[in-house]
Amino acid sequence: MRRIVTVLVLVPFALAFTVFALANRQAVVVSFDPFEPAQPAYTLTLPLFGLILALMIGGVLLGGIAAWLRQGKWRRAARLAQGEARDLRAEVDRLKRHAGEVPAAPLPAGYAPRLTIPPPAR
Repeated sequence: MRRIVTVLVLVPFALAFTVFALANRQAVVVSFDPFEPAQPAYTLTLPLFGLILALMIGGVLLGGIAAWLRQGKWRRAARLAQGEARDLRAEVDRLKRHAGEVPAAPLPAGYAPRLTIPPPAR
């Protein structure tokens, strides 16, 4: 299934990007000096498709970082819930052993149940 998605999505995207890059090879000058437009101190000359590609990559990176930062509270809540669940399981096992119902069986190393956190109510 993954190969089909790759062929149906990535191959047309690669072809479209290649056609776009070939059609926009002319050089553009990007100035980083807002105070001297006639003779800027800091300039960069690159092809138009390179500038657009760099801006797209930068936007994806900034969006990913922003999403990661906003989801920090959910990751922290999941860590706390997993720790609490682990502690509660250990306490239940201790109480069962104390009551003599179940012989002691240690949990496998690194065992953690899958927890889901519902999205916030709006």
